[in-house]
Amino acid sequence: MLKEVNRSCYQYFALPNTIDRWDEDTIICQISNPTPAIQANSYYFGHPEWGLNYFQSCHRDDKFIELWQAVIGSWQDKVVVDIGCGPGNVYAALKQFCGEPQLLLGVDVSLGALKMARQLGYTTVLADAQNLPFVSGFADLVMLNASLHHCDDMPKVLQEAAKLVRPGGILITDHDPQKSAYQLKGLGSLLWKIRLPIYKYMKRGGHSTAEEQFWSLGTEVHHKEFDGVTSEMFDEILTPMGFAVKVYPHNHTVGAEALKGNYGRPFWKYRLAQRLSGIDPNSVEAALSLMCVATRLD
Repeated sequence: MLKEVNRSCYQYFALPNTIDRWDEDTIICQISNPTPAIQANSYYFGHPEWGLNYFQSCHRDDKFIELWQAVIGSWQDKVVVDIGCGPGNVYAALKQFCGEPQLLLGVDVSLGALKMARQLGYTTVLADAQNLPFVSGFADLVMLNASLHHCDDMPKVLQEAAKLVRPGGILITDHDPQKSAYQLKGLGSLLWKIRLPIYKYMKRGGHSTAEEQFWSLGTEVHHKEFDGVTSEMFDEILTPMGFAVKVYPHNHTVGAEALKGNYGRPFWKYRLAQRLSGIDPNSVEAALSLMCVATRLD
């Protein structure tokens, strides 16, 4: 039955030959350039223990749900695409609040993660977000949560995702690091680096062993000092593509208040590193993440 549902989404693929094969009920598309980042994301999020830990602990809290529910409202009977879906955190967090999509496509480079997402109700597609195999303009809602910074070419991924949105549809990205918040220097930079052995000693999720930490860091392509997303990037790419763009800087404790301009404050360890780097932790530039909500105009 599930494969029949999957086959019904063939109409959304640009060319039949973009589908390489099936793995059980997941559509496998060719990835022409499996970069180290793609390989790291595939292995880390597909690992049975690490992927499950990520699923249970990340992007499932009340503030996350509050913010995303406020933006989405309802996806009842809509065509939804979740790019970089991983094991399915966004749908798992919101499914009891936002209704049932007509079609929920989950796209990722990790087959192991997609197998977890499929159990939640995703129609799963293994594909490179930098070269999506779909036709343009078919989706009501395209989501990228904590996805852009895991990809080699963030602007390219954003552009590819935007192509899928139909007129009147919405593109949402969130939980990518704001570049200005990570301009860490001197003692602030040292503090940022010291966190890694501390995390490993504490066996914190994503860092419980040297191997897990190695692969976890391998996925974080743009979550580094002097790196991340900017409001300008969203405007420069999406506005010429016909989108009305709104960007909301926020920390991870304010929920829907972020939509009213309340960006909150970073956690204490970030505030300390920012102060030591000459960054005002109470400023909008210090907000750890940017949420972009872009509506494609008719």
